[in-house]
Amino acid sequence: MFQSLDFSHERDLTVDDVLRRVESYYPDADFDLMRKAYEMAEKSHSHQKRSSGEPYIIHPLNVAATLVKLRMDADSIMAGFLHDVVEDCDVKPEEIEKEINPAVAQLVVGLTKISKINFKTREEGQAENFRKMVVAMAKDIRVVIVKLADRMHNMRTLQYVSDAKQKKIAQETLDIYVPLASRLGINSVKSELEDLCLRFMHPDIYYRLAEKVAMKKSDRDDYINDTLEVLSEKLLDHGLKSEIKGRPKHFYSIYKKMTARGVDFEQIHDILAFRVIVGNITECYKGLGIIHSAFTPIPGRFKDYIAIPKVNGYQSLHTMVIGPKAERIEIQIRTDEMDEVAETGVAAHWKYKEGIHSGKTKLDWVEQLLEFNQNVTNNSEFMDVVKNDLDVGGVFVFTPHGDVFELRYGATPLDFAFAVHTQVGIQCVGAKVNGKMVPLRYTLKSGDTVEVMTSKNQTPSKDWLNIVRSSRAKTKIKQYLLKIERENHKEMGRDILEKAFRSYDTSIKSLTKTGEFDKAYQTLGCSNVDEMIINVGSGKNGVTQVLKAIPSLKRKVIENTEKEKIEEIDQYSQKLNQAARRKSHRDNAVIVDGLDDIVVRIARCCNPIPGDPIKGYITRGRGITVHTSACTRMDQAEMNRDVQVEWNPAFGFKHPVNVRVITHDKPGILSTLSKTINSIGVNIRSALAKSLPDRKGSFIFEVEVKDYSELLKTIATIESHDEVISVNRV
Repeated sequence: MFQSLDFSHERDLTVDDVLRRVESYYPDADFDLMRKAYEMAEKSHSHQKRSSGEPYIIHPLNVAATLVKLRMDADSIMAGFLHDVVEDCDVKPEEIEKEINPAVAQLVVGLTKISKINFKTREEGQAENFRKMVVAMAKDIRVVIVKLADRMHNMRTLQYVSDAKQKKIAQETLDIYVPLASRLGINSVKSELEDLCLRFMHPDIYYRLAEKVAMKKSDRDDYINDTLEVLSEKLLDHGLKSEIKGRPKHFYSIYKKMTARGVDFEQIHDILAFRVIVGNITECYKGLGIIHSAFTPIPGRFKDYIAIPKVNGYQSLHTMVIGPKAERIEIQIRTDEMDEVAETGVAAHWKYKEGIHSGKTKLDWVEQLLEFNQNVTNNSEFMDVVKNDLDVGGVFVFTPHGDVFELRYGATPLDFAFAVHTQVGIQCVGAKVNGKMVPLRYTLKSGDTVEVMTSKNQTPSKDWLNIVRSSRAKTKIKQYLLKIERENHKEMGRDILEKAFRSYDTSIKSLTKTGEFDKAYQTLGCSNVDEMIINVGSGKNGVTQVLKAIPSLKRKVIENTEKEKIEEIDQYSQKLNQAARRKSHRDNAVIVDGLDDIVVRIARCCNPIPGDPIKGYITRGRGITVHTSACTRMDQAEMNRDVQVEWNPAFGFKHPVNVRVITHDKPGILSTLSKTINSIGVNIRSALAKSLPDRKGSFIFEVEVKDYSELLKTIATIESHDEVISVNRV
């Protein structure tokens, strides 16, 4: 049976230890070459020390040892020895290729950061280095596995750097490397990294959890042993042999439960997990039946990842039951092979003797990342995809033909449409879930069957950006909108310039042939004629600017009549741009003065609605954020500068707003309030109700209103009831 992995830092590790471990599962490896790779690393790092004061070579040794624990191939382990020599020791990749082999050289190059460029910010450097690694991953997925081993050991020894650096590295690990480990299915690495991130990002919480878990260790160990005995006995009674393990859940898992439920450690009862390992798939389901007949299963807590595996290949049956002494326990049932895949993910499928190129090396999500890398120029947008979309998890939905898609929590039918195919998403006009029509904002649940309806005449609107949850869908929508916008600008720009050039008896075609434009590009800040035309169409460059940048036209004397013509064309250009801007904003609740094709966000802190005085701020990486003028909760550090904004009177969508109602606690009051709100044509999106200690009721209604006047009407209607004490917008 596959054993749980221990990634602890080994201070006294030697190359002989590493090679001996390799021999246990790969006796035919070229051990002389592996030793040569180690000696090359040892020589290169001979004058270096780590922050802990240890010789630097202890780090590559531990990275290689982690790869051995994942049972990686010889090239990966040699890359573990050498992963820092190009970046830190000025060793040339050609030397590794000559002394070791080309495959190891390629892995090391893929792991080497871009060090010769000075980036403006740390985030920009982080993004560019990750984008470089994505390209290397697409060629050989082993790059990211070695990188995870490197990050694992760095996190294991993070206590030797400053507190500020600890938090930065831990946050980066949680944002990027934990989702990567999840996508690769290496759950042992994922769980370990999550716990280490919690330790350095929230040390007070981590050590308090550690203390509380340790305080009850003896009682918990007794309970685990008793439960293991009961489980084993129940399974054996039905002739089912198994191996069973039990342990408390990882600290980060407990921490997530505490934050999600808003409770303290003492109120978390389901912190124990048991793993039942059986011989085959049939026995998995047999074991599930035995366990459910022996213990009361908790409704809604059963998941079948055997019939429907996760996208990373993970398979297991998960159930939660009321165990001995009425404790809630989670039980996972799987085979040996499933257990190994759960711990080591893609590494479990490695073909050691035949090498990486003999099997399937292209993973769909890596191909998607590569596609984003090629199509998305904005680093912030690219990193959003990495942080938000890698660790999907949670919702399994079906096509009408029975195909399964795994989407992130909160996904909508529009997310599903883009997951099926970009074109399906672009042409989506509606969706049926389980045979019934639903709005595109509908939140999908596991088990839903989704049918997407499309039309060739449909095109995305900017409002869709507020509907979709996946970065992939958002990026595709933005790309489409930008493409359409560029085409419109190009058409307008060509029309404007042709009118201007006719005054000089020339044309775009003639000036292109003579090469006149080539001399104007630098002055105009563009690289070709299409870009110049688009800049004019978008209003970035005026007609007069273009005329003055073209040498042959600049030398001509402009008569008064010609000046008037050019001014007339400039005015015509401005009118066209204003009209286009108004058209482009038809799907935005807010119009932004002087800016086009930009994402507008309504701030959650004050949630303005039409009628509220508003202010707009350019927010780093997130477009324009709109607040009420009186909002005091704006993050000034995030605001670059303010811009003029106004409500769009042509915007026809409803706006969500929260209303808190305090009433005397009487039977049926929730029903009465709901009917009152619906009676004036206002939709209720959600309602939260609770009783207060002094026999009062507290309700928060999320309602949809078109503007501030409709909100006031809603509040006044609610206040008309005698039972109502107060009504406030929140």
